[in-house]
Amino acid sequence: MSTLSGNWREAIDDVDAALIDGYQSGFPIEERPFRRVAADLGIDETAAVDRVHSLRETGIVRRFGAVLNPPVIGSSTLAAVQAPADRFDEVAAIINDYRQVNHNYARDHEWNMWFVVTAGSQDARDEILTDIERRTGCDVLNLPMLTDYYIDLEFPVVNGDRFARESLAERLDSAATRISEEATGDLSALEADLLLAVQDGFPLSATPYRDIADEIGDDVADVLAAVERLLERGCIKRIGCVINHVVTGFDANCMVVWDVPDESLDEWGERAGGLPYVTLCYHRPRRPDQQWSYNLFTMIHGRDPEAVDAKIDELAADYLPVDHERLYSTETLKQTGARYDELVGR
Repeated sequence: MSTLSGNWREAIDDVDAALIDGYQSGFPIEERPFRRVAADLGIDETAAVDRVHSLRETGIVRRFGAVLNPPVIGSSTLAAVQAPADRFDEVAAIINDYRQVNHNYARDHEWNMWFVVTAGSQDARDEILTDIERRTGCDVLNLPMLTDYYIDLEFPVVNGDRFARESLAERLDSAATRISEEATGDLSALEADLLLAVQDGFPLSATPYRDIADEIGDDVADVLAAVERLLERGCIKRIGCVINHVVTGFDANCMVVWDVPDESLDEWGERAGGLPYVTLCYHRPRRPDQQWSYNLFTMIHGRDPEAVDAKIDELAADYLPVDHERLYSTETLKQTGARYDELVGR
């Protein structure tokens, strides 16, 4: 069990805490955004920039800027293989070698390696999966997201919560959003250049949007307008601090898969996605030919494995009374941001 007594909490003050929990989203879209952040925090503009830089250097903030949405911009899928124990490292190395693989986790299950592939089209994505099968000799379980009920890793971390949002009682907004496997962002040249410029984070300066505009050779007013459009269309999910949840103690994270009756999927998915302790909730296809019968995925993030298990018990008893399995992650094999040059045609 992780606690808040570690060095990360001792290294920050109340202003840092307000920045970490208050600006995971909602970063101002204006030419000098840190002026407004600084006024909110009661410090000056330069200090606000410096604090974000320091939090990133210490690893509490993994990245600062836009959280992009790969399934809206291109074609993304969650996949899994059953890697033999004596070849586990070899199989992981092959999969991690693909630049289009941005996450890979070992999980305590017969499907023991789970990874995300993001490419510019469904055909390109599926060619990668076919090549992984050929090179590893392992059957690939391909589970693209079909419906998004709730996906958001924004939650307060400067607290004693044992699981995400324990100290918050309100329900969350949850709705069924269909995801097309043929989705493309239909981006303008400016929007494509902008996404490439911000995929690794914003410049840490008093004028990040002007810096981005200078980098891509456009006017700052046009860049600000493009950011607003990309947020509205869902290509950008939010702008702010991307927290390293493992550093802040949220390392007891469990993916739970559920066999929900198809006729109840939207109703139950929206109900589960509205619970404050559910950080991810989405529909993926069954694969009966591969003995995969589950169609709803949820994720709960926590510091205390027993508390996370208790919330899963509650979820099963009160909201999803169906067969399910708990797939705890046992090792992070790869974790990077998706690469967007192929997704945006650049």
